[in-house]
Parts: sequence; structure tokens; C-alpha cells
Amino acid sequence: MKYTILYIILLFVISTGAAKGQSEVNDSPRVLEKLFGRLLTDHDDSARVRINDSIKFIIDSYVESDTVFDHRFTNLRYLGQVSSPDSRLKIITWNLIFQDGTNKYFCFFLKKGDRGKKNMIYRLTGTHSNEPVRSDTTYSIQNWYGALYYDIRPFKTDKNVYYILLGIDYGNSSVNRKIIEVISFNHDGELVFGKKCFVAGNQEKFREVLEYSSGGVISLRFHSGKTVVFDHLASFSESNKSDREYYGAEYTYDAYIFKKGLWRFSPKFDARNEH
Repeated sequence: MKYTILYIILLFVISTGAAKGQSEVNDSPRVLEKLFGRLLTDHDDSARVRINDSIKFIIDSYVESDTVFDHRFTNLRYLGQVSSPDSRLKIITWNLIFQDGTNKYFCFFLKKGDRGKKNMIYRLTGTHSNEPVRSDTTYSIQNWYGALYYDIRPFKTDKNVYYILLGIDYGNSSVNRKIIEVISFNHDGELVFGKKCFVAGNQEKFREVLEYSSGGVISLRFHSGKTVVFDHLASFSESNKSDREYYGAEYTYDAYIFKKGLWRFSPKFDARNEH
């Protein structure tokens, strides 16, 4: 691992000397593109872990930069980068797939510092578990379930600002998950996953988790800042209705709509409506 890191440091030094005024941020995309490419082509798990350590080394340095909220890597297909519309939060994620099909997730949450203070950086690592992601509890950095987040919106309730996230866990060879998550920061500045603000009938949840066949594709997206729309899931096997491996999109839509401080479930949602 140390030789890989030394190679990257040397590459940075050479690139900086060769191009006057060029910063590490400008050099990093080329290195990251090559490293992510090697993750796809190298099939040895131990080698992929070493490659991933190099990616972590670069991203860890990048998130410490003063310009991280103003910069976005381009042409890096396998690096997730999302920023909240209020420009207060940025999330960087990627995953490492092992030979057995399991996933390990790496995530950086960046919270912009107030009034000239330093940005808060939260580093997370999660591994896919065959146990379902629970909808009746909160999670922390220490027991984060692992996912790639691809969209985010702020919302306000109880006079506090929260963020609702859309994410995906590619799971294993049988089941994928899409997740509607809410995050907040407690009085100690700790990152908290989950809030009991999802209401479906008489049931209250901390998050919504959609489990479905890994061979299928489902939609989960924001219809507006106050509406999240997703495919209604149904079993396509009468004899395996309890097994999420046999679930997929039924081509109707459900939704959660934000009303009076809560995200309320709305079945058979007409996606042509605007809210």
C-alpha cells in the first residue's frame, strides 16, 4: 500500500512541476479515472483493496481543501457527488465490489462551516448485510448500513433543517435496495441517520427501504422538493411472495408527500401531477 501512495505523491509532484500553476485538484481527476478503471479490470480482491486505498487517500486530501464546495470532478462515472440545493451539504460516495458480489461503501459527508469556521467532515464505511436495513431505528457513523446517495433536498420541521436523501445499495447477487433516508446533526455535531417522519397508514417509520430483485430496475426520484415518487413493488412469483428476490416494478407509482412536518405515503400516485 505504501508504494502505491508514494507513487501517487510522486505523480502529484511531477504534474505540478510540469504545469505551472496547476493545483492538486486539477491533477486528481486523471489519477482517479485511472484508479477507478483499474477497479473494474482487476479481478483480484487484495489488489482491488490496495487500489481503493489509493482512491481513499486522494479523496481524503480533496475533502480537506478550501474549494471542495465549489469544485466538482467531471468524467468520473463511478464517483458519486451530490450537493444540497442550499449549498450546505455535499456527499461523495463510491463502492468496492468483491468477487463474491458483496459491496463495501465509502462515503464522505461534508457540512459547510458557519461564519468562516472549518467545514465538518464525516468519514463513513459500510458493508452490505443480508439483514434488512431497519425502518424502526436511527443509525450512526459507527453502524451505517452502506449506500450510494444520488440526490438530496433540505426540508424544515420542528423549526430545524433536515435533509432527505435518495440512495441505492447494490446488495448482493439476489437483492438490491433503494432507500429514502433523512439525516440531521445533533447538538454535539454528530451525524444521525433516520427520523420518525414517514407515515404510511397507522405505521410510522424512520426511513423507507425498497427491496427488489437485483435483476430488476426501479425508479426512485424527487418529483418536486416536497414529493418523492417511486415504483410500486409487487411479487412476480405467487409461491415466493415473502422473498424480496422475486419483487420488481409493477408500473404504477407510490409517493411520499411532505405535509405538516411529515412525509406521508400516497399510493397509486399520478406522476403527471405537480406538487
